[in-house]
Amino acid sequence: MTSAETREIFEKVRQVEIRTNRLARDTFAGQYHSVFKGRGMDFDEVREYVPGDEIRSIDWNVTARTGRPFVKKYREERELTILLLVDLSASGHFGSTAQSKRERAAEVASVLAFSAIRNNDKVGLILFTDEIEQYLPPKKGRRHVLRVVREILFFTPRRRGTDLVQALRFAHRVVRRHAIAFLLSDFLVPGEALGRGEELRRALQLVHRRHDLVALRVGDRRESELPRIGRVTLEDAETGEQLEIDTGDENVRQRFAEQADARRRALRQLFGATGIDALDIDTQDPYLAPLRRFFRTRAARRG
Repeated sequence: MTSAETREIFEKVRQVEIRTNRLARDTFAGQYHSVFKGRGMDFDEVREYVPGDEIRSIDWNVTARTGRPFVKKYREERELTILLLVDLSASGHFGSTAQSKRERAAEVASVLAFSAIRNNDKVGLILFTDEIEQYLPPKKGRRHVLRVVREILFFTPRRRGTDLVQALRFAHRVVRRHAIAFLLSDFLVPGEALGRGEELRRALQLVHRRHDLVALRVGDRRESELPRIGRVTLEDAETGEQLEIDTGDENVRQRFAEQADARRRALRQLFGATGIDALDIDTQDPYLAPLRRFFRTRAARRG
């Protein structure tokens, strides 16, 4: 890599940091821990027993030492782990506006990562295609988050396909402590994986039982709405398969839209069946307001 390329990467990451740091502050505005709650409890202190306290909470060592009954007090575990699972398959390079799906996913992931370090939490990263491309174990600190952002933006994957099941199973295997896991993908997988197969559903449930799994589907409107521009050749970025269609034909455009809508419905049903929170993000639309509403609704629902 040349020095000019290095400077370009550094500048891009720095721009993302400046922009997403502000968005992180504006998005959560002090409500971060009401949105993402720890699952465990940390020991706080002991105090004297009063009638009505749980017998199971008695600290027998302190009680024996003082001759008076004491109970343990706990507080909710505050340190969290944010785990980002980011799909780097070739379909992520598509974008009909200034940003590709991969760039939009990187920006949203950066907002989440900078929100985590503002609260002294850990951030981990799994980059995947149809294999695990890279894993950065959860750590704290700005330097680590800047590396996370750089890898999401500039990592060159070896493969082009998508395997959500493998990524989910890997996350379950390597991250043992409870985490808030964000799965960022366009979810462009074969139809049988959504509608008829059970493997993806089981993998989602597997991760969601241990972690708090949130699905962020990053898409582009042109993947569901064809413009009227005559005959075009469409190519599947992951398989290389090509298809020539006439976008001037209203029936063709309608079938294209119906297929896209069927995929979205199948995804919604899948997430609903597994109890996973999900949000759609489009490259053409501002994402901050929907992201803020999504997390506020989530916080309110969880009390």
